Amino acid sequence: MLCKDNPLCLDGKVAVVSGGASGIGLATGKLLAEYGAKVVLLDVNADQGEKAVKEIKNEGGTAIFLKCDVTSNDECKNTIEAVEKEFGGINILFNNAGVTVRKTVVDLTEKEWDFVIDVGLKGTYLLSKYAIPVMAKGGGGSIINTGSGWGLKGGDKAAAYCAVKGGIVNLTRAMAIDHGPQNIRVNSINPGDTDTAMLRDEGRQLGWKEVDSFLVDSAKGRPLERLGTPLDIAKAVLFLASDLSNWITGTALVVDGGGIA
Repeated sequence: MLCKDNPLCLDGKVAVVSGGASGIGLATGKLLAEYGAKVVLLDVNADQGEKAVKEIKNEGGTAIFLKCDVTSNDECKNTIEAVEKEFGGINILFNNAGVTVRKTVVDLTEKEWDFVIDVGLKGTYLLSKYAIPVMAKGGGGSIINTGSGWGLKGGDKAAAYCAVKGGIVNLTRAMAIDHGPQNIRVNSINPGDTDTAMLRDEGRQLGWKEVDSFLVDSAKGRPLERLGTPLDIAKAVLFLASDLSNWITGTALVVDGGGIA
């Protein structure tokens, strides 16, 4: 635990991370635990979630896994109630669950559109709906929503994803306005292409036979000349979760190696 005389210390805080079984969510869960938070990983993949919790515990952190489909009102409500019962409150919520289908509006089926919208945007709404009252009872907290560079500009063959991420960026601002009086800060992080299983799947969706070539292509033109790593994004979440950012709310923090500069 990296807490002694450290302004990033999260000792005693409870952090809920959706999409926490892999990728950015897992990297963030590990980092928040390293800095002292009690971490609750949420995901639909129970096997990966339990494995992730073991990894955090093996590194000396405190974590539990709760299976949660963020598109379900009842599951989100019951999950937040379970967290409050287990730990007594919630200080940090990282709304990170998301999926993508790389198609235009013409090619998307209604089912595909609903799937992307429901996981990314509805899931952010539902977890926040039930977590905010718990945070408020505890004196406030920090919510970080995962947007995207494509929430601030458009992208090709990603209509539903761009709609979700643009919605998250502005939902974040609205939540910051509404809940600032409760001492709840709400910010979005907006990653560029990050080396995760989801990005690799995008390459396959777009017809790349060599996924590594797709990753190289994704990094082209970026001033820092590389893809992001899950840890790159986790570090930004740690900053927004900590007291170092205690006068920052309603912002859209871009973490993309200069991709939309």
